Amino acid sequence: MPTGLPTIPENITVHLGAPSESAQNVTVPFIDYIKNVASSELYPTWPESAIRANIYAQISFALNRIFTEYYRSRGYDFDITNATQYDQYFVLGRDYFENISHIVDDIFDSYIRRQGAIEPLFAQYCDGVKTTCEGLSQWGSVTLANEGLVPYEILQDFYGNDIDIVMDVPLAQLGASLPAAPLEFGMGSDAVRQVQIRLNRISSNYPAIPKISPVDGYFGKETEDAVKEFQRIFNLTPDGIVGSATWYAILRIYNSVKRISELNSEGITLDEVSRQYPEKLSVGSEGDGVRLLQYFLSYISVFVPTVNSTAIDGVFGESTAAAVRSFQTAYSLPVTGEVDEVTWQEIYNVYRGLLASVPERFTEGLTVPYPGFILRVGSENEYVSFLQEYLNYIALTYNQIPTTPVTGYFGALTYNAVSAFQKLFGLEDNGVVNLETWNKIVSVYDDLFSGATTSPGQFPGFTIGE
Repeated sequence: MPTGLPTIPENITVHLGAPSESAQNVTVPFIDYIKNVASSELYPTWPESAIRANIYAQISFALNRIFTEYYRSRGYDFDITNATQYDQYFVLGRDYFENISHIVDDIFDSYIRRQGAIEPLFAQYCDGVKTTCEGLSQWGSVTLANEGLVPYEILQDFYGNDIDIVMDVPLAQLGASLPAAPLEFGMGSDAVRQVQIRLNRISSNYPAIPKISPVDGYFGKETEDAVKEFQRIFNLTPDGIVGSATWYAILRIYNSVKRISELNSEGITLDEVSRQYPEKLSVGSEGDGVRLLQYFLSYISVFVPTVNSTAIDGVFGESTAAAVRSFQTAYSLPVTGEVDEVTWQEIYNVYRGLLASVPERFTEGLTVPYPGFILRVGSENEYVSFLQEYLNYIALTYNQIPTTPVTGYFGALTYNAVSAFQKLFGLEDNGVVNLETWNKIVSVYDDLFSGATTSPGQFPGFTIGE
């Protein structure tokens, strides 16, 4: 399941047969797929309101398959089939009806969802004559259109009043959600957070799986225990590591218990999929979410000249709005000056992409930027090594801070050093290294190493060049 809000895929891969049948896969532009399905299943002489309502349903059905990775999580290499007992009717190489093609051009970037949920509705439908179902009746939609109902009213009649039509959805080329490397003890990332959220929901149906608290993106002992129990229940190797088989099994069971591919879906909320997204941020917002946003933007501005920098003060003022607008312009997003889920995700992706170009090795006198995720007891990576190096150097001047071996593992000794630093420099004493603690540590390190305060134009916590 891709993280973040649903987008419209550039392409979709269709299996020309039943799921387990040996048949050809074809990859086609998503918009052409919808034109094909609509031209194969609908009559061009139907009232336009009926055609539009049906196309909304066809789009949402296909997007639900893609968003949930319904087939890919089961080991298949396609997104949807053309077998009508499972999916929608697609005829390779067919022509499109002109009026249907124009309607698809107009609304292909829209989908139906339940209010309060973010996933495209599994908009089940049938012809209403030869077959009937709980969802939309295609011939029934014609009757309602002839009675004067508009497309949204037709959809409400079949799917309920608690639906929305989401419009102007961004176009993107989607990849598989599977992390590049297996997730295991000591790691911290948004993918770990996704595993925690899904396992906690699955545990409501399978109470032997222990709850994970807090859900913080850190792969600690609680997360490892929950993964092992999930693996035992579902006949996977109980090694506590989330590789490909476990990742997709968790996704598949999560979608099942949430009924995401059913009309009566429990629904997925924004909080369940957001990539560290705190909330919608705009002028007047304050707090840690704003501070992290400002940090990301200021870092990006060092490498992307058209993106403005902004003060990192936790207050979303006009300077921050201008920086957001400059980023949105540079990356072809709607220029609103506000940070919604789509803008936040793109900012985070650009930041992490730039960060990946920083050599993951400690160079004396050179500090690296905040990694974008919290370091805490159990973390094990190169950034912990950097942290330990910085703290050890600071401890040469401030003997209140104990030294710690540079192992890359965040254990009790590193916790004690971090805690002592936080006490000494007036930070919250919790032994956790967030953006504020990281920046203070590298700032003190820079000051001590250079023997002078950071120059006014230098980006906090990062030195350009050597």
